[in-house]
Order: sequence, then C-alpha cells, then structure tokens
Amino acid sequence: MTGHTKSKRYHHGDLRRAILDAGEEELSERGVAGFSLRRVAARVGVSHTAPAHHFGDAAGLIDALAERGFRSLVDCMEARQERAIQTAYERLIATGQGYLDFALSEPAMFRLIFGLDQTPAEGSSLQAAALSAFMTLARAVGDLRGADPMLDPEGRIEVLACWTRAHGIADLILSGYIELPDGENAEAERDAFFRNMLAVNLSPRDV
Repeated sequence: MTGHTKSKRYHHGDLRRAILDAGEEELSERGVAGFSLRRVAARVGVSHTAPAHHFGDAAGLIDALAERGFRSLVDCMEARQERAIQTAYERLIATGQGYLDFALSEPAMFRLIFGLDQTPAEGSSLQAAALSAFMTLARAVGDLRGADPMLDPEGRIEVLACWTRAHGIADLILSGYIELPDGENAEAERDAFFRNMLAVNLSPRDV
C-alpha cells in the first residue's frame, strides 16, 4: 500500500497543480454550475477526498482557479503590450486587445473570474491577483495621462471607462451579440474593430 501511494504521488508530480489543471478542464466543459470535485478528482485519478485536502471544498478550488484566471488575464495583456509599438496609446490599445485575447481563448475562465459569488477576501491571494489585473490596465491609462490615474476622480473614471469598454465588448462577443470574423485575417480584423471601439468618444452635439 505504501509503495502504491508513493508511486501515485510520483506519477502525478505536483498534485495541487494537477488538480487545478483538471479543474480548469472541468470548468471549460461544464461551467461553474456543473462543476464537481468528484469529477475533478476522477480526471486526475485520485480519491474524491484529494482535492478537499488541498483546497478545502469546491468553493476553495473555484477561488484557486479564479486566481489562476486573473494571472492568465495579466499574462495576455502584458503579452500584447510587449508586441505593441512602444507608445503609451498603442500600449493602452494593446492592453485592451489582450483583454479580448483572454476572453476569447478562455471563455469559461473569463465568466468565472467576473462571476464569483462574492468579492475576494481582504488580503487573500485571489484579491492580489484581481488587483494585479486591474492595475495592469490602470498603469496603461496612467502612462497615457502622464500621472497615476488612481489619484484623482477624472483619472479613475478614465480607467473605468477603458475597463468597461473592453469588458463589455468581450462579454457581448461571448454572448453572441457581436459577431467576429473567423477567416484568415480574423485577429487583425478583431484588433482593428477593438481599436475603433476604444477610439469612439461620444459627446453632445449641436442640432
């Protein structure tokens, strides 16, 4: 029995990571409503109590997955920033395009991180991951403004405007209300669409 246990542990390597990977697969296939610790355990090939040992319960595993999701969102935004022409405006556009990249490549995770039943606990690693994602966007806005946007009301409004525009586009795409091209130049057309959406600045007009 002992030998078998050691072999199992060696086979799975980092069991916590394996459970998270399986949880992400479960989430992708079934969504939060159909999420099951037992099925996650079955995917990994461990007892149904193994996930509970690492995460407590389904809610604990969901929080850990959400933390991973926020960090993946940051990775997508930063990857786009690195590819962009290095001007403040282009980096801001790229940040939003990275936001879309994440939503379209990981729709179940996108739904999860912005659909949690409650806000992350104060001081938790999940809260830190969520804040990191928000500040990635806020810094991009700040670079364009030449000042920390979180220090004055107008700057905070600009950050929220950029966030809600990127998030709204992503959500409407995933919900089927905005149809994207799917041909050979789909990414370029999507990027151009997002650029045009972000550039729209509505204001009262004389009639």
